[in-house]
Amino acid sequence: MGRSRRRKLPQDPVVTGIDALSHDGRGVAHIDGKAVFIHGALPGETVSFRYTRVQKKFDEGEALEIISASPDRVAPQCPHFGVCGGCSLQHQSTQAQIQAKQTALMDAFQRIGKVAPAKLLAPLVGSDAFGYRRKARLGVKYVAKKGKVLVGFRERGSPYVADLSECHILHPRVGRLLTPLSELIGSLSIKERVPQIEVAMGDSRCVLVFRILEPLSAADEQALLAFGKEREIDVYTQTGGPDTVEPLSGEPADLQYDLPDYGLHIHFLPNDFTQVNSDLNRLMIEHALELLAVAPEDRVLDLFCGLGNFTLPIARGVAEVVGVEGDAGLVARARDNARRNGIENSRYYTANLYDSLQKEPWLRERFDKVLLDPPRSGAAEVLEHLPRLGVKRMVYVSCYPGTLARDAGELVNRHGYRLVAAGVMDMFPHTAHVESIALFGKS
Repeated sequence: MGRSRRRKLPQDPVVTGIDALSHDGRGVAHIDGKAVFIHGALPGETVSFRYTRVQKKFDEGEALEIISASPDRVAPQCPHFGVCGGCSLQHQSTQAQIQAKQTALMDAFQRIGKVAPAKLLAPLVGSDAFGYRRKARLGVKYVAKKGKVLVGFRERGSPYVADLSECHILHPRVGRLLTPLSELIGSLSIKERVPQIEVAMGDSRCVLVFRILEPLSAADEQALLAFGKEREIDVYTQTGGPDTVEPLSGEPADLQYDLPDYGLHIHFLPNDFTQVNSDLNRLMIEHALELLAVAPEDRVLDLFCGLGNFTLPIARGVAEVVGVEGDAGLVARARDNARRNGIENSRYYTANLYDSLQKEPWLRERFDKVLLDPPRSGAAEVLEHLPRLGVKRMVYVSCYPGTLARDAGELVNRHGYRLVAAGVMDMFPHTAHVESIALFGKS
């Protein structure tokens, strides 16, 4: 077999109409029967573009000129949009973004799960589409040619850290700090050995975890602590795995977020999983509990419960709730949060929900309702157990429509549930990320 030849890129600009929006936020055109994914283009537009990649099944390109603009096109708020890969849809109105996500969800149900919800839920939208992100991983890179340290998200379609001065998606306490952080790290003796910063914010405290590959000097420590004091930031360092995350001052930050409707204060550690958008999270919890229709006599099972984001609010309105989670640290935090909040009708188990569950004690119990909040990979392995637990009503919170659609197909076509309702939640405005929620019922 000879070596495959690299396909030659057409050099001249091409004018085309845009038919649709791809799952990652690019315009989709069809030229000579072949799909072309064009960055910067929106459905309904006519654009001039250049090819950036030619492949066997599809091509890629970049818009050069918008000849006929979509009415949904808006001016991006961030000056770095298009270069930075942190978001992909600032050029589209938020209403159109939500509609596109709803369409993507319905398409996934039909194409993957071969199901359709009986009711389309109104989209859940937060109060602000900017400055919402409280959890993030920022890349850090000292670039000798530029004579400075770059701090921010990666460039679009590239492993390189983008040269950013600000970020409009991050919470302003961090989004306005990219240049000061660049200058801070540039002053350290190990400026070439700091590859990333983790952001973790509660309602009042903000933690920045600096990943360091070499020990800090005494002067480095003083510089970091001074920066933290001046900016009201809690500085942590990480020298190895997650268990090496520790406060530089020796005093841990009390990170917490409140759920006022339930009288709850949820405490967490900087490297714990929490939702990035606290405003939308509060709305999502209320939405999920309304769909679940919790009642005082209910026994509820919360799978992939994390540190109790849903479990603890559910506990306020039911007889008992059982939370199951694979991360032992998160289970410990859930138990602690239950204790701190005076909740006595919740129990927690650590179990790998992708493994065999036959010996799990909670599988020998009966439950009226279930809440599922799995990671991107979905919940396929636990679905077969739900019918024999007596579950009649189920709410599934999803961060990826593909696996929600797959699991919905299993629940409906194999296990006799109905897909009662589904809709999107705008957890990540200006990105192509689709968060959604679905209600399943059984007679």
